[in-house]
Amino acid sequence: MSTKGKKLKKVLLAIGCTILGLILILCIAIWCLWGNEIRSVASIKEIASNNPDHKDGYVYEMTIYGDYFFDDFLEQGGVSSDSELISFITGNITKGIIPMNIGESEIACSSFTATTSDGDRVFGRNYDFKMTNTCIVHTNPGHGRHASVSTVDLEFISIDNATGINGILDKILCLAAPYVPLDGMNDAGVSCGIYMTYQGQNTVATDQQTSKPDITSTTMLRMILDYADSVEEAIELVNKYDLHDSASTSYHYMVADATGKSAILEWIYDTDLTDNDGSKRVLKVTYNTDDAAMGTDAYQCVTNFIVSPDYYNSDEDKLGFDRYEFLRTNLSSTNGIVADDNAAMELLSGVGRRHWNNDDSNAITVHSVIYNLTDLTMIWVGNEHYGEDAYTVTYQLKK
Repeated sequence: MSTKGKKLKKVLLAIGCTILGLILILCIAIWCLWGNEIRSVASIKEIASNNPDHKDGYVYEMTIYGDYFFDDFLEQGGVSSDSELISFITGNITKGIIPMNIGESEIACSSFTATTSDGDRVFGRNYDFKMTNTCIVHTNPGHGRHASVSTVDLEFISIDNATGINGILDKILCLAAPYVPLDGMNDAGVSCGIYMTYQGQNTVATDQQTSKPDITSTTMLRMILDYADSVEEAIELVNKYDLHDSASTSYHYMVADATGKSAILEWIYDTDLTDNDGSKRVLKVTYNTDDAAMGTDAYQCVTNFIVSPDYYNSDEDKLGFDRYEFLRTNLSSTNGIVADDNAAMELLSGVGRRHWNNDDSNAITVHSVIYNLTDLTMIWVGNEHYGEDAYTVTYQLKK
């Protein structure tokens, strides 16, 4: 090879090494910026396909790596609206690249607490809505925060109901999943769920306006899952914030722990006829130890009406009262004892929308879940496919 050819070869080799070095530096920079997000997106897997004829949506499972900036979220004083939450998520999690939205919903659900014959404390929940896609989300943020498992309705983060997660952009949207849980359990044996209350004459959202920092419906649930060691700690955390209910509607919440303690958290201003000023509502807590409707602390139930006394003129005004009475009556007959987790799931099946008085042909029970707060296990069933392995997910949450 000529001297000129050797020089050219050296130049090309140097250019190639420089390019490879730049690519390596770029890859390292991308990993440093997006490493946890890349791992989280890569973890998404489909565990059940959709079936429009049966109104089955897709079901996915996902592990969120890293701390998803929730400490930063609280340190900035939280947010007071869905739009502010979207701004925080897009700025921090999707790095401002992917826009998103938080959808509205009508969550007509049922929950109860009970004890198995072996003494395990359980928290059961039906999520009633319409055909939608869901994701079971695993988080373990560290830094003194709890690991948890939770359920997310992907419509809340703009995933199309018909197509499900379709491509990399949809997967990136799923990075917002930790901020929109509907129910969940952490590794301290604390569980929480969210349920509509239809407060006010035209369903007025709670929108407290004091000097406290702010939090929205689903981010409050995330805070409980990440930080609470007990029901009491959950309530102490919640009391530090002004609540701003999401999606222009009103909710109440049930929280329970492995000691058997539970509570229903409600924000109320006055009766159902005059509770139209969400800014003036204050937190009312009904513990299972003082829930007069139960008559015992062995169990507690919640559906879609305010349980605080004297809120309604009559039982006919209580939405979901029939489901509530079904659960209460069944639990009363055994003093809150269910044989095991499967028996608890059977009780949920009794108020599933396909088997209940359903005047809305589009309404379904999207998922049913039993969280065992003692063993830290979960049984999750999609859309009333009880006993079908293809639609059943079990999980052991480790301390």
